[in-house]
Amino acid sequence: MALADRWLLPDGVKEMLPSDARQVEALRRSLLDMYDAWGYELVMPPLMEHLESLLTGVGKDLDLNTFKLVDQLTGQTLGIRADITPQVARIDAHRMHVTGANRLCYCGSVLHTHQANMLASRNPLQIGAELYGHAGIESDLEVISLMIETLYASGLKEGLSLDLEHIGIFRGLIADAGLESGVTDRYMELLQRKALPELDLFLATLEADQQLKDKLAALPRLNGGVEVLERARVLFASADPSIIEAVDYLDTLSQMILKRFPSIDLYFDLGELRGYHYHTGVVFSALTPTFGQAIAKGGRYDAIGRDFGRARPATGFSADLKTLASLSVRLPKVSDVIAAPSGDDSGLLNAIKALREQGCRVVQQLPGDELAVSVQKELVQKAGSWVVETR
Repeated sequence: MALADRWLLPDGVKEMLPSDARQVEALRRSLLDMYDAWGYELVMPPLMEHLESLLTGVGKDLDLNTFKLVDQLTGQTLGIRADITPQVARIDAHRMHVTGANRLCYCGSVLHTHQANMLASRNPLQIGAELYGHAGIESDLEVISLMIETLYASGLKEGLSLDLEHIGIFRGLIADAGLESGVTDRYMELLQRKALPELDLFLATLEADQQLKDKLAALPRLNGGVEVLERARVLFASADPSIIEAVDYLDTLSQMILKRFPSIDLYFDLGELRGYHYHTGVVFSALTPTFGQAIAKGGRYDAIGRDFGRARPATGFSADLKTLASLSVRLPKVSDVIAAPSGDDSGLLNAIKALREQGCRVVQQLPGDELAVSVQKELVQKAGSWVVETR
């Protein structure tokens, strides 16, 4: 690398200068305090772990996005986390012995081998909360409510919308169809890309009952408002009962959400397969008009604890704190800097200490250093006492 290029960062890697860092840190403290008020305990997993632990329960979904390295002490393969959720699941399964509901939260850096989208960085600051040990709709409601309150606390209430899906709808349809694995994989791939013209051509060549093909064709088109749920009930009335159960679950959950947050815009996409190999139930994400991608997302993932030897119901959400801070219209209050003269006079040092203990920002000048133009207050000595004056 040329000397002139040594200050450049790798592609997709971002850093924060003082003003941005102050905003992110202020938001981090505020959100973690809110999680604490909801009863969520803070955990701090390590940045790297054995690769198998990081990928347990999520398989290939995170494998390609995880940096790998060799441990120089043992020769084993380690990974730098691309997602904190598997680490929190490990903590719940093995480091804590809670038999009932266990509420955990976290905030830490993760690294990605590639960007999730054009707007994302490869070094997000992931913040989130997980609830283990409860399988009912109430825990899904609590986690979604906490996610929405997170966005409200970040100043992102205007135009906020919530997308709701349920993995059980797709799984029930595939079970009902009895398709071969290769056919299912192709259908899933087209569904994930929302390639509707290709999907129609694929289904036209499929040797299957026309009613089944109509259901397969309709699934990616079942998106919109609450009326989508009624359309799904009619379409899948004679299908696997688990499909209607999932639709009813979304209906009940959405009504509970609107009771708490009547201004939020609900959107349903029953053919969405985000995290198909990871999630086991409801899947959700939040969007705002000022950003082209989801700003927070989560869902139920009851299967993750099984690979750690302790199967526990689980639901949670996460977001990139840097993104939330960049979209926030709430700027942290910055106190004026008080400039104190150089020297080690005991009275001066005691005055500086007292001001700092009161929460004031005091910068003691270095010999030969000039006061910055932006400094508006000074600590000066008058009549034997040290007082703060406006410049």
